[in-house]
Amino acid sequence: MKKRKSRALTAIAVLVVLAVIAAAAMKIGLFERKNTVRDEPVPDWVDVQLIDIDGASRRGVKLEEINDIVVHYVGNPGTTAQQNRNYFNNPDSEVSSHFVIGLDGEVIQCVPLDEKSSATSERNRDTISIEVCHPDESGKFNDSTYRSLVRLTAWLCDTYGLSAEHVIRHYDTCGKECPLYFVRHEDAWEQFKADVDSAM
Repeated sequence: MKKRKSRALTAIAVLVVLAVIAAAAMKIGLFERKNTVRDEPVPDWVDVQLIDIDGASRRGVKLEEINDIVVHYVGNPGTTAQQNRNYFNNPDSEVSSHFVIGLDGEVIQCVPLDEKSSATSERNRDTISIEVCHPDESGKFNDSTYRSLVRLTAWLCDTYGLSAEHVIRHYDTCGKECPLYFVRHEDAWEQFKADVDSAM
């Protein structure tokens, strides 16, 4: 009888210890869950203007999973979010992103969150892409644009269970200098990720 009680207490103690270890590991991100791909309703500060399914810019192909959020810059200084969205809607462009953030901080959604965009080559299969407008050749985002980028990125991370470490630059996938300012100013990139983390 004593042996049976002792074994039961030992088993309970082991289970409690394992539960505590598992909870701690999940909290620090050792066990990351696969993110369920789903099209989430966006906040009311996002203007939904989905581009047409055309087989090039938007193929209508579902994402395999969502592992990272990719930040891009549009590369054409002074253009608006609307102009870039309209460019994506041209099948000859063969490019798109899930979102475009404009010079006044406006956010336009171009592709549903459960579909691939045409922005990050082989990483289109498991990423959400954000294109960001910039006023000049430096690629630096103005304050309104930057605030919206932080807000949108934090919302996406919260929605899909990602940490700020899952926010990457286009550069991190292929070496392209995109977004230019964040590639050339690593300190600004690290500050952006810290701002996203604080906003979550």
